[in-house]
Amino acid sequence: MDRLSAQRRSWNMSRIRSRDTEPEVIVRSILHRLGLRFRLHKRDLPGRPDITLTRYRTVVFVHGCFWHRHPKCSMAYSPKSNKKFWVDKFRANVDRDRRVVTALRQMGWRVIVVWECQTADRDPLRRRLKSLFR
Repeated sequence: MDRLSAQRRSWNMSRIRSRDTEPEVIVRSILHRLGLRFRLHKRDLPGRPDITLTRYRTVVFVHGCFWHRHPKCSMAYSPKSNKKFWVDKFRANVDRDRRVVTALRQMGWRVIVVWECQTADRDPLRRRLKSLFR
């Protein structure tokens, strides 16, 4: 049983953004400080990658651990109510992510996934991104 009314739950969910999230802004800030130039949410690529570095033929997806089911992450919990809906929703998200990554790789793009929980400690993330763009 959900503790919130359907109206309140709907309002809460409507406040979850898909663009310019805090983890995405953190990754963009690190890339910018590394001197890299990029484009945001390119519509002409499958999945509209969060960040596109055309010079390096690389795309970066900044995935929320909850929505994209980061394996073995505490933030990838499953809600207790409406379980079938959430299982179907999460499965569709993961399947779509897999299809998008496959399509981009077939087009010759390198795909990098940064998980939301990885943005909490910026030093290891900065080192990882720096090593990828030497």
